Amino acid sequence: MSMLSLARAIAATVLTVCALAPSGAGAQNFERPVRLIVPFAPGGTSDILARLISPKLSAAIGQSVVVENKPGAAGNLGADAVAKAQPDGHTLLLMDVGSLATAPSLFSDLTFDVQKDLAPISMVMFGPYVLAVHESVPAKTSKELIEYAKANPNKLTVANSGVGGANHITAVVMAKELGIQWKHVPYKGGAAASRAVVSGESGVIINGAAATMPFVVNKQLVGLAVTGEQRVASAPDLPTFKEAGLPGGDAGTWQGILTTGGTPPAMVARLNAEIRKILELPEIQQKIAEQGGVVRAQSPEEFRNWLKDATGRWGTIIREAGIKGS
Repeated sequence: MSMLSLARAIAATVLTVCALAPSGAGAQNFERPVRLIVPFAPGGTSDILARLISPKLSAAIGQSVVVENKPGAAGNLGADAVAKAQPDGHTLLLMDVGSLATAPSLFSDLTFDVQKDLAPISMVMFGPYVLAVHESVPAKTSKELIEYAKANPNKLTVANSGVGGANHITAVVMAKELGIQWKHVPYKGGAAASRAVVSGESGVIINGAAATMPFVVNKQLVGLAVTGEQRVASAPDLPTFKEAGLPGGDAGTWQGILTTGGTPPAMVARLNAEIRKILELPEIQQKIAEQGGVVRAQSPEEFRNWLKDATGRWGTIIREAGIKGS
């Protein structure tokens, strides 16, 4: 065989091997149904988003995306399940990542490392909180609520989605800065907390607008104010915290998607790309806007930096307030 023929034979063999070998794109394929774990009860903001995104993600990756509610321990139960899953991108976590940021400072027995055992994929949205009360509370404005709370220390109960959640801490900060006292009552997620106030079991709620605003619109709760820079379209008469003179106006629910730590970067990048495409769809943006939210897509690195920074900031607040996880 001539040198030219030998070279051609070698080249053909190399091309054949390359064609048969798995490419980077092939390594990103999904081989079985994907679990999308929501660590709170059905009906809350995280659950609403998961069921909005999952059909689109399923179509994009060619596999079923099954939403699984796994409430408990302020979101830590579901987060732990994802942290301990096979690191291949087939188990995802969608939650209010403010709870992840507070967990290391709240729970000394945390069974996973937020920074090491979970891999950020993308932030999904920022949603404002709505401050609302049961109709039996004698307050139609935030000013009246504060006056009543000051005149009746510890008479009001404030429902939250779990000890140490961002809405719980927001209520703690508000009480401290306004000089009021009220009792904090944890529930298994924002939906359960909202229902508790609707039924009159608790009197006050500060919670994600997506889960709570429908009760305000339907006159089942009395809305008083919303966080964020602007009013919510579904309830334009409600002032912002800033307009109402309330502290904590920059608080809210930050919803993000993560997977198991150690998942190959190529798979994380694939998931990030698919999720960002979904978040760019006008119908998705409209539905998120209807819930009072704003799309906040990020790269994995941007999300990781946000989580690290938030963990530090919330940790300081938790230590100063003396909040302990249960």
